[in-house]
Amino acid sequence: MKWLGNLRKMATLSGAQPSANVHYSLIGADVLKEMPPLDITELIGKEVSIHYQNEIHCTVTGKVIPKAFGDGMGYNAWIKAPSAVESVLRPELSRIHEGVALRDFAWEQAHHNQPHCVYVSQTSGFKVGVTRSANRPYRWHDQGAVGAIVIADVPYRQLAGELEVLLKSIMTDKTNYRKMLQFVDADISALESWREECFDALGEAYESFFDETSEPLAFTYPVTFYPEKIKSIRLDKIPEVSGRLVGIKGQYLLFADGSALNLRNHSGYRVLIEW
Repeated sequence: MKWLGNLRKMATLSGAQPSANVHYSLIGADVLKEMPPLDITELIGKEVSIHYQNEIHCTVTGKVIPKAFGDGMGYNAWIKAPSAVESVLRPELSRIHEGVALRDFAWEQAHHNQPHCVYVSQTSGFKVGVTRSANRPYRWHDQGAVGAIVIADVPYRQLAGELEVLLKSIMTDKTNYRKMLQFVDADISALESWREECFDALGEAYESFFDETSEPLAFTYPVTFYPEKIKSIRLDKIPEVSGRLVGIKGQYLLFADGSALNLRNHSGYRVLIEW
């Protein structure tokens, strides 16, 4: 069978119960027109070939572009698009709660002047992060987190970013993808311990926002086995990728030979997938 289209990040399905299996769908586009989702989890265990068609279409304008920025945008779109505003990567810069937009008032009201949570997730290690409350647990799936726990619930993005900056003094906000693409069980007790450490680090000034009742969540990914050595590949350098698909974790497809392809990093790339 075949699938021809422009890549987008994978979507996931999972419950919000304390333990949940993650199931992936590939949400692609025919240039800009959204395509029916492909149940990519069903391809695990099969021989899969991905052929780059040597075209990248901007995910905002649909135009052919030489290089993608952000989530598959051309440069002009990237410097203007609401979804590429600085406060996406640096939440502490948001000012929309004050009525001040950094780029687009309506977009920032809808996405940043909304309830957010500060969390600790277990990926390659334990890391602090921020997401809109409506994005959980899907943000954790994007990261390939095997576990997560909410630290604080706040009314807008800037405040979540402020807490995240303070917590960077005791833990990282980065993930090592090679370590993330290894087998590890969720450590629920460690997540609970990290929540207490975060409470101590933030102190009384933020105590009214602390979430002391949310249960830690654990996630299981559709991976049949984890290769010992992982090599991240890009379609710009290796335009044809073939092999037995052995799993999906985060936004990565894992192949039996250890090749790992991050689909989100190839947003806008036009590919033919065969299986």
